[in-house]
Amino acid sequence: MVRLRLSCYQSNDTLEVQLMEEVEKAKLLIGKYIYGYNDDTPEKIVGKLLIEKNQTLAVAESCTGGYVSHLITSVPGSSTYYIGSTISYANEVKTRFLGVSPAVIAEKGAVSEEVAKAMAEGVRSTLGSTWAISTTGIAGPGGGTAEKPVGTVWIGLAGPNVLIAKKFQFGNDRLRNIQITAISAFSMLRKEILGLAD
Repeated sequence: MVRLRLSCYQSNDTLEVQLMEEVEKAKLLIGKYIYGYNDDTPEKIVGKLLIEKNQTLAVAESCTGGYVSHLITSVPGSSTYYIGSTISYANEVKTRFLGVSPAVIAEKGAVSEEVAKAMAEGVRSTLGSTWAISTTGIAGPGGGTAEKPVGTVWIGLAGPNVLIAKKFQFGNDRLRNIQITAISAFSMLRKEILGLAD
């Protein structure tokens, strides 16, 4: 996330007009990257979009341990669109409640594209939501390998005619990895809802 601030140090109508002109110039250059203004947050923006489209959201979390769901429910009115979540930290929970194949976990590992997709698809199917996001990764500081170092995260997304997962490589700070994973999940969902996906 990058916050861009345009400021003027005197208050008069001419400066306000000039400031808004600069905002419009910035929008022409980076418009597709702008998700909100002022106090907007990724979770608020996603909530507004879901309300506008009368759609719902469910979440399957592993490495984020409920943080994505916490952010969603911190937004007033989230009960309009948020159905619920599964915090599937253990592999047994992924298989029992989300329908993730034990064979897939054994072959690909819990931190993989296949598992992220299966988690998203499983929670969407189980809870009957329009959209579902999933997180699985190695938040750290331990648990990494040469193939999957600390900070490796897969985020899955399931929705109308879409089932995708994207790999991210974050850093070694556990809390920061959890926070960035949540922000990235909201960003993926926002882009899919708006048809802006990469």
